[in-house]
Amino acid sequence: MPSDLHMHTTYSDGKLTPEELVATAKEAGLSYMAITDHDTVEGISHLYENGLYPARGIHIIPGIEFSAHHPTREIHILGYNIDIYYGELVDKLNDVTEARWTRFREMVEKLQNLGYEISETEVLTIAGASRSISRSHIGRVLVKKGYFPTVRDAFEAMLMKGKPAYVPHYHLEVEDIIALIKAAGGTPVLAHPKLIGDDRIVEDLCCRGIEGLEVFYPQHDAEDTARYLEMAKRYNLLVTGGSDFHGFATRYPQALGVFTIDDCWAEKLYRPTQKL
Repeated sequence: MPSDLHMHTTYSDGKLTPEELVATAKEAGLSYMAITDHDTVEGISHLYENGLYPARGIHIIPGIEFSAHHPTREIHILGYNIDIYYGELVDKLNDVTEARWTRFREMVEKLQNLGYEISETEVLTIAGASRSISRSHIGRVLVKKGYFPTVRDAFEAMLMKGKPAYVPHYHLEVEDIIALIKAAGGTPVLAHPKLIGDDRIVEDLCCRGIEGLEVFYPQHDAEDTARYLEMAKRYNLLVTGGSDFHGFATRYPQALGVFTIDDCWAEKLYRPTQKL
């Protein structure tokens, strides 16, 4: 059976609620799944506190996706099997959430000054249950109001680094993220290495405490996958992979089960006695 170790819910920038995501994963025939919302574990805690974790018929791995500080690159680090109630983790995520709110308000103000009719309320309405407010939520409002045809267009024109409405936000350092994930009992994995854009940086990160590499990813072609598989073996790292599913028609994959990995990779990461 197939598995998927990278997906998002409404608690960050996904379309489906945690319950809907689990149900959809079951319908897609997944054996293992991991919820890896951006800078939050509220999707997992929602399942747990409502008696939906563990789930029947599918193995759920609790996870998170952190954004790490780097002067020129986008670096994301996945944390699997974390204790979502670990005190230091909770405190740090509260800091990141507060910084995200400050950033989104500054970006909305910039857009307003540039002539775009957009409000904080509209962004919060789009965000729904998410406290992890992101540029994607702002982009979706801009698309809804007809300013851009797609969120990607909104990013490329306004929201990306160096664009008129961009505001940098608080990122943890790579070493701090890795240490935090390990302190919370988890396994730190470097996400979508090709998107970093420089394999020298990827190899450097492999030597800084990372324990896994996301080898299988929708934007990795066969050559990329082979290269990162060899790199994982060379640095004795766990091999993982996932679809980075968000649930929107404009973003591949549009459906769960379209991009999957073999169970053998997920089984090495799964902890059947995981307690939250």
